[in-house]
Amino acid sequence: MPLQKKSKITISDILNKKKNKEKITMLTSYDYSISRICNETDLDMVLIGDSAATVMMGYDSTRKIGMAEMVTFCKGVVNAITRQVIVADMPFGSYQTGKSISVKNALKFLRCGCDAVKLEGGLEVVDIIKNMTDLGIPVMGHIGLKPQTTPLHYGYVSQGKTAEGAIRLLNEARALEEAGVFSIVLEKVTSEVASVIAENTNVPIIGIGCGPHVDGQVLVIHDMLGLYTDFEPKFVKRYLDLSKQIFDAIKEYETEVKSGKFPQEEHMYHMTEEEFAKLEKMLKRV
Repeated sequence: MPLQKKSKITISDILNKKKNKEKITMLTSYDYSISRICNETDLDMVLIGDSAATVMMGYDSTRKIGMAEMVTFCKGVVNAITRQVIVADMPFGSYQTGKSISVKNALKFLRCGCDAVKLEGGLEVVDIIKNMTDLGIPVMGHIGLKPQTTPLHYGYVSQGKTAEGAIRLLNEARALEEAGVFSIVLEKVTSEVASVIAENTNVPIIGIGCGPHVDGQVLVIHDMLGLYTDFEPKFVKRYLDLSKQIFDAIKEYETEVKSGKFPQEEHMYHMTEEEFAKLEKMLKRV
């Protein structure tokens, strides 16, 4: 697939999409091969999510992935993406311990080629985010269901089911905006509350499991392609069933190898007749 030369999308472009009421598209990606395909599309942003913990590493929680692993995944994505805004998830423990360590870790992502970082949290991380944005580090926020910490308190349940909960989320979104984030991921929040937050903030609200009345959408690419089936959230639409297709392909390969059908002539390399004759003579002498 030939690479097409397209202009690099900037964070200013993302902000302008909200002003112009243009929907924003974002997918997660964790490796070079899939990211190279993403690069050929008109996606706006690519997120290297800490969901790599479950999807790529097989951990049972996103809390188990660390900086070294996340940076490795980022390097693969960065080598493929030339157009979209690249955002890196800061893993659990990489920013909660203070402003200094959060900046140090964020810079690791920017140095390897990411355009921005994403932090989970509301009021509890506002000061950390403001310190980072004051230093010129682009930050994406993340509220609603926060996979790193919410399950410890409530489980994987939708957020914003009450009026009080809605006001809390709105206040968190406004606080993150004041702290300088350029956009906010809103996860598993009721459609009504997501709509209110999108209408009452000036930065793009990117929803996952929040309905259509936000500024953009994000999905885990392995979910929407049917590659990761251990966990099937209600809000995921499967555009393909690659897991079954890959399984069927492997079984066909297995059958063809065992039956001798693969490899065939078109998959082979040959010596010239002259060289093969020469080899046979040498073998006889040996």
